[in-house]
Amino acid sequence: MIWDKLSSGGFVLADNVLWSGKVIEPTITGDIDTERIKMFNENVVNMPDVECVLLPVRDGLMLVRKNK
Repeated sequence: MIWDKLSSGGFVLADNVLWSGKVIEPTITGDIDTERIKMFNENVVNMPDVECVLLPVRDGLMLVRKNK
């Protein structure tokens, strides 16, 4: 919902994108939080109009910049 409202050149800072390393392991059935974080990460990486940087600090920070 936020991407359409975000101005060109605007930033989003997402916290906990590594989720204690759970995002690189197979998802446990019923672990909705981990599944949603994986979905968010995949969506951001596959968006053609953004640049993103993953900062592996604690549980992970992702800085996302909208290009268009």
